Amino acid sequence: MTPELKARLEQETRAHKIVLFMKGNALFPQCGFSARALQLLQPLGEVHTVDVLADPEIRQGIKDFTNWPTIPQIFINGQFIGGSDILMELAERGELADLVAGKSPA
Repeated sequence: MTPELKARLEQETRAHKIVLFMKGNALFPQCGFSARALQLLQPLGEVHTVDVLADPEIRQGIKDFTNWPTIPQIFINGQFIGGSDILMELAERGELADLVAGKSPA
């Protein structure tokens, strides 16, 4: 990964409260997992989406940046959370809203 790409990803993940690296965009998700993540996040506030299909450098770069092999990838308050399965688990345990609010999970 180039230093420029790393800096771009760091800036992208810190500039917004909720960042979703997904296949497609908020208006047209192109993957069921991306759509599910978006549905879980949208009630909690503005979700900044990054379409990895539009930029192959970002698509591979985010995987290298997080050392996580799959898309979607979720960042909340600058912190990497994981993929849609982890997001679903947090929501089921009632911890997702607290995480977005900056509270530590119980």
